[in-house]
Amino acid sequence: MTPAPWILATRNAGKVRELRALFRDARIDVIDLTEAGIAECAEEDEIEVYETFEENALAKARYYSRRADGSPVVADDSGLEVVALGGEPGVRSKRWSGRSDLDGAALDAANNALLVARLRGIDDRRARFVCAAAWCAGEESLVVRGDVPGSIVETPSGAHGFGYDPYFFVTELGRTLADATVAEKQGVSHRGRAFAALLDALRRRVGVLPEGER
Repeated sequence: MTPAPWILATRNAGKVRELRALFRDARIDVIDLTEAGIAECAEEDEIEVYETFEENALAKARYYSRRADGSPVVADDSGLEVVALGGEPGVRSKRWSGRSDLDGAALDAANNALLVARLRGIDDRRARFVCAAAWCAGEESLVVRGDVPGSIVETPSGAHGFGYDPYFFVTELGRTLADATVAEKQGVSHRGRAFAALLDALRRRVGVLPEGER
């Protein structure tokens, strides 16, 4: 009997594309919230209200697992922390610009415009991307963290990423996250590292992963 797919707790097309590739390598079928038949509702705006990435990721995974009658759900809370800005935008990275009227690429553009403006004239460009990845199935849950250091560039580069990716230069790669391929991003990105760590942790839980992945 084929196990039911896990649900990715996101409607972000870029994030779905990245995570599908990662879970496919682990031989786990995943579907997004729309494919799972979980309709968008105003209540979702009240999920991520905590001050840490871990708390927000767990809250999201638990919320959608409840809505999916206990089905396995994987969720994350990710963000950019800039040293010169005291760690901002942090857990508020998605809506940092305050533009609640925007979404998708338009919201990304507003956030990046604010980032550029806030760092104008500042020499210290150090930053890191952080991701907390969570899994929940009924009463069971788990959360881990991954991060990647880098710096903020003044001129965006690359067309493969989303969010702050075109402005985030990864020292290990020698290019921005938006210039990286999907395979490269899985290997070094905060999200790739967090979900790889999550899968490693879940491999130690009997009955969670497919037989060949334990």
